[in-house]
Amino acid sequence: MNESTNGFLVISLDFELLWGVFDKVDYKEKETYFKNTRKVIPEILGLFSEYDIHCTWATVGMLFNKNWEEWRGNKLEILPDYKNTNLSAYVYGKALNSTETEFFCFAKDLIQQIQNTPHQEVGTHTYSHYYCLEEGQTLAFFKADLEKSIELAKQMGIELKSLVFPRNQFNEDYLKVCYYLGIENVRSNPIAWYWKDTQNDSLKNKIFRTGDAYLGSNNKSYKLSDLDVEKGKPLSQKASRLLRPYSTNKFLNNLKLKRIKSEMSFAAKNNEVYHLWWHPHNFGNNSDENLSDLKKILQHYKFCNAKYGFKSLNMKALGEKLRSEI
Repeated sequence: MNESTNGFLVISLDFELLWGVFDKVDYKEKETYFKNTRKVIPEILGLFSEYDIHCTWATVGMLFNKNWEEWRGNKLEILPDYKNTNLSAYVYGKALNSTETEFFCFAKDLIQQIQNTPHQEVGTHTYSHYYCLEEGQTLAFFKADLEKSIELAKQMGIELKSLVFPRNQFNEDYLKVCYYLGIENVRSNPIAWYWKDTQNDSLKNKIFRTGDAYLGSNNKSYKLSDLDVEKGKPLSQKASRLLRPYSTNKFLNNLKLKRIKSEMSFAAKNNEVYHLWWHPHNFGNNSDENLSDLKKILQHYKFCNAKYGFKSLNMKALGEKLRSEI
């Protein structure tokens, strides 16, 4: 494979709304939070257009429904059998089912905006925010769940090519079925030890992941040639850095931004891939400040683009580029 002559910024967003956190929060306390999230997504798209940013939006398939009636009509024939039934979006949605909660759970209008914005890829985060490492999950359930996402995306003229595993529960055993269903790219976790065992998510792991956002010397980017194209499997694209929400501690917030910009500069100078990710709902609190931080990061991208030829690609485009160079 020819060595790439440019570095690349890859951004992927885990677009979930309530489906990503329903087992952790009381939605009644999150009304303003998710209203802000819905407002901020068009603003993120506006910044991406302004700075020519290519992005993959890994979208929970249930968001493709327009209301609860449609959601009920799209019920799968086989449902997840988690030991912990509180993890099931199907069980949760059945109990939540009311008109006033629809804006928490459905977002066809926002998906349309993403689809209509240049260089944005609509990817998948499974249909039900499916947990691929929890007790009770199976390959058959996963396949049925992913097929439903593919079906609803096709109804909007979207062909799903990239997937992000919910809660970063990367399951190597599921890659072949992803590829069989047309998924060519998946996001995998950073190689650091504290990104392993994501389903248990120990306090120690959380502490080290949080600390790594502000301090440390290890760069998180990698060579395009470090990614392996395996026959019959999607390309596993390693994440580099989670963009954490705005911190009211200005010192820590500035450290976070400095770290991201430093890592981006390193990737640009060394022709490496830097993969940044977050959830749009992370901007639900302190929305203006989060957008301001994002703008600073994108301004630095433009500097790296002008000085080093650093380029922006979404997951689909990065996969296509790698395969074309083999």
